[in-house]
Amino acid sequence: QVQLVESGGGLVQAGGSLRLSCAASGSIFSISTMGWYRQAPGKQREFLAGILNDGRTNYADSVKGRFTISRDNAKNTVDLRMNSLKPEDTAVYYCNAAAISRGSRRQYWGQGTQVTVAS
Repeated sequence: QVQLVESGGGLVQAGGSLRLSCAASGSIFSISTMGWYRQAPGKQREFLAGILNDGRTNYADSVKGRFTISRDNAKNTVDLRMNSLKPEDTAVYYCNAAAISRGSRRQYWGQGTQVTVAS
């Protein structure tokens, strides 16, 4: 099993910045993709950013240029730096990892961290 724990959420004024972090632990053989998603009240969970273990990244259009994803393969961590935050960025943010654990490959999710952007 793999556990993902997010941290760094909170309340910020519009235009401000936050940095989210996620640490993976447990019986990890390898992690390929790590990413961030969010879910606002009444909306579906949406993809924000992903990063492969070779460092290649991709972003949703809604956050491109404002959010930056990075990871530390040695520590099994992934960060999301969020700049120029807008009230519409308010949501619960989730970390995701595609990992091989005990011979099986599956997707893992963190418990989520709340980000609130005040106007």
